[in-house]
Amino acid sequence: MSIDLSESFKAYDVRGLVGETITAESVRAVGAGFVDALRLAGQRVLVGGDMRSTSAEFIEAFTEGATARGANVTQLGLISTDMLYFACGRLNAPGVVFTASHNPAGYNGMKMAKAGAVPIGADTGLEDIRVVAQAHLDNGELPVLGEPTAVDAENLLTDYAAYLRELVDLTGIRPLKVVVDAANGMAGLTTPVVLGDEKLSSLPLEITPMYFELDGTFPNHPANPLEPENLRDLQKAVVEHGADIGLAFDGDADRCFVIDERGEPVSPSAVTALVARRELARAKASGEAEPAIVHNLITSKAVPELVEAEGGRAVETRVGHSFIKAVMASEAAVFGGEHSAHYYFRDFWNADTGMLAAMHVLAALGEQEQPLSELAREFSPYFASGEINSEVEDKEGAMAGAEAAFEARDVVLDRMDGLRVQASDGTWWFNLRTSNTEPFLRFNGEAKTRDQMEAVRDEVLGLVRG
Repeated sequence: MSIDLSESFKAYDVRGLVGETITAESVRAVGAGFVDALRLAGQRVLVGGDMRSTSAEFIEAFTEGATARGANVTQLGLISTDMLYFACGRLNAPGVVFTASHNPAGYNGMKMAKAGAVPIGADTGLEDIRVVAQAHLDNGELPVLGEPTAVDAENLLTDYAAYLRELVDLTGIRPLKVVVDAANGMAGLTTPVVLGDEKLSSLPLEITPMYFELDGTFPNHPANPLEPENLRDLQKAVVEHGADIGLAFDGDADRCFVIDERGEPVSPSAVTALVARRELARAKASGEAEPAIVHNLITSKAVPELVEAEGGRAVETRVGHSFIKAVMASEAAVFGGEHSAHYYFRDFWNADTGMLAAMHVLAALGEQEQPLSELAREFSPYFASGEINSEVEDKEGAMAGAEAAFEARDVVLDRMDGLRVQASDGTWWFNLRTSNTEPFLRFNGEAKTRDQMEAVRDEVLGLVRG
């Protein structure tokens, strides 16, 4: 069967349906393409994977391809995506993690980084890897470059946990009851080590685990906490246990969603603002003038407003981790956040880590006496729609139709990423953009009142869906 790699190579990662658009054979070719395109012969390459049933097989296939083309491979075993970034940063080596993040069980894929956790996206090497890998795949054989190269193994989980604890000190906070929903994903491996006492000293945290068993079939619920129905079990458990906070991770544990003590979600924009305040304070205390905070164009207006009020510099960017990481680097930003609960830290090689963001929230909560609902209130002054997906055949046509319907009104139009329409008086905005990972047109909107948000939402979705 001929595999067309363009079907699985996306804007900033690789995701495909196992057996159809991603196979061991195609992964072997990608391993070779990774080494060839990035000129890594003779260098160290890191490879790990999540708990999906094919990840171990794909690690071996990628290793075969990479070593055939002259790389020395270090296998990291079971890792979360942010553990890959830690490894690439700490060991100063390029690497790959096999994961399909929140996608269903039948999928797998790859997230890649250069040495120092520098991102690899379509414009920064991913397309070159695809082209070279496709040539190897079409040729049917992988030519071996020189003598066989080395393969070794390394477990970095304890080092990763210790490093996160250096960045956020939780030892002095008040005792907190925390419910963690790992969704049978990689947070089931990392949470007991980072927040528990499995390898390091205990913290003032009483952890109630939910679905910590690693299981790539996701028997309890999909590992996508962006969908409200996947938070129901956690919301119920937080209330039942009288917990102070709930944390929900996605499959590869690079995203974290927060639930308050009432069982209500805290928006990722509010989390971004909360962490931004902490990181701004720390940066300014070390002598930085006007530290930069990066946010994507779908994040609440509350984020840039808080950043500017706190003496920082808000920098807006398009959606997607490879894009936001590039801006983090160019602006020397101390922190960045996205509406999808990706959080980026300069001290983490500009990479995203849901666990470090969760630790900041725990620290902020535990350093004062208010419940989380009260603490988060000041960071949520607007009413947001949340992300709403529509399956639309002609996505560009749908965006053009929405643009035509609004362009004569008193609005500001922006095409940085999809279509953004904002009322000139700042009372509401919405964005329509095509997904980089799924076949959807995504809507996000926000307004000063709920009625206004719902009116804009309903009008735009009516236009998009016909």
